[in-house]
Amino acid sequence: VIRPEPCCVCGSRIRFGKTAIKCCQCQLLLHTKCREQCPSLCTPRPHHHAWPREGVLADFAPSTPPLVPTLVVQCVTEVETRGLTETGLYRVPGAEQLVREWKRKLLRAGGALPALSSVTDIHVVCGVLKDFLRGLKEPLVTFSLHPAFLRAADISDDAASDTALRHVVSKLPPANRDTLAFLMLHLLRVSHSPHCKMDVLNLSRVFGPTLVGHSSANPTPLAIMEDTPRQCKVVARLLSLPPNFWRGFVETEQENLVPM
Repeated sequence: VIRPEPCCVCGSRIRFGKTAIKCCQCQLLLHTKCREQCPSLCTPRPHHHAWPREGVLADFAPSTPPLVPTLVVQCVTEVETRGLTETGLYRVPGAEQLVREWKRKLLRAGGALPALSSVTDIHVVCGVLKDFLRGLKEPLVTFSLHPAFLRAADISDDAASDTALRHVVSKLPPANRDTLAFLMLHLLRVSHSPHCKMDVLNLSRVFGPTLVGHSSANPTPLAIMEDTPRQCKVVARLLSLPPNFWRGFVETEQENLVPM
């Protein structure tokens, strides 16, 4: 090891000059002592560049529905497994360096490896998910539909606003729509956990800028100032839609959402 990196099995750092094992197919790196705990099969890296460092959501989505990137499924599964008793879930930041390292490893492994169970701090897993969504070339609601989402959320009549939002959601690209539905169901479960103390308002403040963003890659300072409160409003309105609406997008082929 020349540059210290965390072991993909136990998560502890492999120090400079130490001997380690690296898979020539999937680039998994681990301590020699962790070899027995390593997953029995790896996923060879495809010849095509399936997991770019950046791109739109569809670039990371699987080929079969529901079209939710494996990285998103992995992070959500891990958070729901052991994070729903953590106070301030998604609000409390994880260590930036660890977030960057694990995001890079998940992207390099196609989102399926390494196991996030070795990440001690669940806030790091939350940080990986948020960083992945922030790093997309366009937000989940897309640049073209951004104004329509804002207009729908601004409708004062709740029933009319819900109808408008359902209509706009249906216009999203399939991968964006399925991933948004998967995330909304997850955030609703977080909001219902009394331990997390993250109600819909808190979650909308955290995820508004991440999921809604702006209508262009380079917004003006004025647009940033005007969009910020409206971004939160959109997420809050989306979380007010009934869970059955969101389940309709992800329950088909539900077994495909189980992480490898």
